[in-house]
Amino acid sequence: MRIIFAGTPDFAATSLAALLASDHQVVAVLTQPDRPAGRGRKLVASEVKQLAEQHQLPVLQPEKLKDPAIHTQLRDFDADVMVVVAYGLIIPKAVLEIPHHGCLNVHGSLLPRWRGAAPVHRAIAAGDNESGVTIMQMDVGLDTGPMLHKVRTPITAEDTGGSLYQRIAELGAEALVTVLDDLPAFQASAEAQPEEGVTYAHKLTKDEARLDWSRDARALHDQVRAFNPWPVAWTTLDGDTLRVWGSHLADSANTDQNKPPGTVVAVQPAGIDVACGDGVLTLTHLQMPGKKAMPVPDLLRGRPDALRPGQQFGLAPTEPGA
Repeated sequence: MRIIFAGTPDFAATSLAALLASDHQVVAVLTQPDRPAGRGRKLVASEVKQLAEQHQLPVLQPEKLKDPAIHTQLRDFDADVMVVVAYGLIIPKAVLEIPHHGCLNVHGSLLPRWRGAAPVHRAIAAGDNESGVTIMQMDVGLDTGPMLHKVRTPITAEDTGGSLYQRIAELGAEALVTVLDDLPAFQASAEAQPEEGVTYAHKLTKDEARLDWSRDARALHDQVRAFNPWPVAWTTLDGDTLRVWGSHLADSANTDQNKPPGTVVAVQPAGIDVACGDGVLTLTHLQMPGKKAMPVPDLLRGRPDALRPGQQFGLAPTEPGA
């Protein structure tokens, strides 16, 4: 199959790498324009562009896909199919119709649950027990097209947004090649998405990473996991912002829960126990202001008085630093 690939971040680069190792031919790559990054704000190419240039592939970086000139360029590649993976731009109807077999999308959820931009992280934050990948035939809606193939994976208690993101990227790459190897058969058995069970995975923000200690411990633990490694769950203590990189549910039988939410109820070598609206959350990896993230035992060895029973998290909310 002659393939135009459209994608931008590392998640997409995993699928592009799988296509380059397959029997199919990537004839062109679409990716977002280079963006400023880092302290110097220098322009940085996307992971997909970097991989494409390593393989001497034509790279197109339009700001939008509405320009008829771009449509002409895409037609000239005479592609059988376009594969879209975390591209970040809306694909207009005129472009969807250019490839002979239309456009396929590798989506990181079990559609119709978690349509939208951040399906992997939303699944963890919501306490879902499983996630997966859906290979979808694209239409003009937001992740609404017919489903060609699904692959499921459990969400473990140890999964973070980062670990599940990487696993689903790899599963998606494998599933994509499977579909392309027998595309007409998969298209012939395509399944329309049901209306029941539709949810939307909006982009993550730093504001929603703030821990609300009035919530139950399980929900806060899921939030900590989901927002690792970005934007990272955070709380405040004495006006300072602390980032919370790791946690687990405390043994409530051994912990005093009759404290206001956000109260440090115990400081132990393994972690800091904090009262929640229901239950107790043990914080295991913290990042103090201006410091690196570290396990709580290491933090306490260097600053034994940094955290004490009776202290109150979340009393003076501030925006976390960049």
